[in-house]
Amino acid sequence: MNYPNFSEEIPWTEEAKIKYKNIPFYARSQARQTIEELARTEEVEEITAELVMRAQQKFGK
Repeated sequence: MNYPNFSEEIPWTEEAKIKYKNIPFYARSQARQTIEELARTEEVEEITAELVMRAQQKFGK
């Protein structure tokens, strides 16, 4: 799959990238920033599909 440039700082799992791709195109840039910010706040080692879903819920999809 062709994905946008994901953070080199925190790796994304393939499942997380698939969940991200389901976010409407117009909201992806902001969503990616929000997801990566949440990951840094929670000090996780990788961005998972579960983290993407929690970020969507937290910020109203």
